[in-house]
Amino acid sequence: MRVVSNASPLINLATIGRLTLLRQLYRRVIVPPAVWHEVVRLGKGKPGSRAVRVASWIQVKPVRDRSLVEMLLGELDLGEAESIVLARELRADLLLLDESHARRIAQRMSLPITGLVGVLLEAAAKGLVSDLAGTLRELRDHAGFWLADDVVDEVLRLHSAARRPTP
Repeated sequence: MRVVSNASPLINLATIGRLTLLRQLYRRVIVPPAVWHEVVRLGKGKPGSRAVRVASWIQVKPVRDRSLVEMLLGELDLGEAESIVLARELRADLLLLDESHARRIAQRMSLPITGLVGVLLEAAAKGLVSDLAGTLRELRDHAGFWLADDVVDEVLRLHSAARRPTP
């Protein structure tokens, strides 16, 4: 499975000590150079920097279509633009992206996307996260990841519905 990630899922999962969920779910995650630079170089000393730098299962892959990246820079930051273009170039099975405007652009390009909450929902469904509510709380309280209460309620409802046995 080819999975490309933007910085937010990496930083936020690392902040709550759950970065390895990505490895457990996808075996390998690919990031463009701008995301690596943002998390590891610019983020030196911040949550996620060291964890991402030493994760051998996170691969940096350059983006070829620089003109498309440049075009997207009118609307997105460099990491988001490179992530979208790289996912398109690799025909990625999944793009991990949280920012709503970047997600809309990726959707217009017909890229398969999920965000950090989708990753946690998948991990919980596979038994990799035993306390989804607590993990979402950690994201809000410790990582500063913004989640509206109604989103949390819906995610927990979906998770609960998926765990119910079918009659």
